[in-house]
Amino acid sequence: MTRYLLERPHQLVSLTFFSERYESAKSSISEDLTILKRTFKTRGTGLLETVPGAAGGARFIPYIKKDEASRFIDDVITSLSEEDRFLPGGYVYMSDLLGRPGVLHQVGRLIATQYVHDPVDAVMTVATKGIPIAQSIADYLNVPFVIARHDSQITEGSTVSVNYVSGSSSRIEKMALSKRSLKPGSRVLIVDDFMKGGGTVGGMQSLVKEFDSTVAGVAVFAEGAFEGERVVPNYTSLLRIHATDDHVDVTPGNYLSEIYTPERFSQLKD
Repeated sequence: MTRYLLERPHQLVSLTFFSERYESAKSSISEDLTILKRTFKTRGTGLLETVPGAAGGARFIPYIKKDEASRFIDDVITSLSEEDRFLPGGYVYMSDLLGRPGVLHQVGRLIATQYVHDPVDAVMTVATKGIPIAQSIADYLNVPFVIARHDSQITEGSTVSVNYVSGSSSRIEKMALSKRSLKPGSRVLIVDDFMKGGGTVGGMQSLVKEFDSTVAGVAVFAEGAFEGERVVPNYTSLLRIHATDDHVDVTPGNYLSEIYTPERFSQLKD
């Protein structure tokens, strides 16, 4: 039962299914779920919601505790603070980190924690290194993830495109998304690996509106130093990076302070 629930986050599984699968009485299944609920809470694995009634069952909702999240962010900061990671233009080399399953696994848990009680119907990113991050988050939220592209491909079929202004270079660029990617009325979580001026994220927000959908939130792995006003005022970042000619300064983003507020943390403990 534990494995089945862990592999299907946010999916309601009926007691009847477990009862038939393991040839046990529903009362025994219910007792086992109570043990799992207590264990998940003690170890910080996640929440196990039980829904009463004939159509009820159990639903596993993953999250991560603040101390574990803080340790992970500190470890990533240590890795990214190496001087040889500096790239021209104030960027930092992160591809090796974003290619490690363990890192992506934790990033998915971190962002999914923010939406424990907020509905998300899809995760959107642009065709860059943000794809594996979006996929990991979508796995933990158990929702589809869609990829916006700068150049539409014939395999995408009919597309919807928008023009947007790059926040860092002030260039006009194009972004397109297949018409079949999103259903109208969806709540979409926008994800990107790195943000400076926020132009790319702003383009994705425009795409979401074209599909008559709503932006549920914006999450970025890292934000870079930017002089001026970002296109996107509200977002969550795990890291904040300031790169000079000979030094890379990496600090925690606003994730810990935004997510682990007393009000939200009390919800996670329920």
